[in-house]
Amino acid sequence: MAHVIHDTCISCGTCAGECPVSAISAGDTQYEIDPDTCIDCGTCVSVCPVSAITPEE
Repeated sequence: MAHVIHDTCISCGTCAGECPVSAISAGDTQYEIDPDTCIDCGTCVSVCPVSAITPEE
């Protein structure tokens, strides 16, 4: 199951730099996670300064 970046994202890019499989990229208004690439490791969750990333439900 992939993780999701919510609207509270401040587009700092910290998560993209920490993703071990490069599943996170800059979108039009915020960063986005490619669900087909995400390995559900949770690294992005732990580094997000505004807690904008959660597991997809």
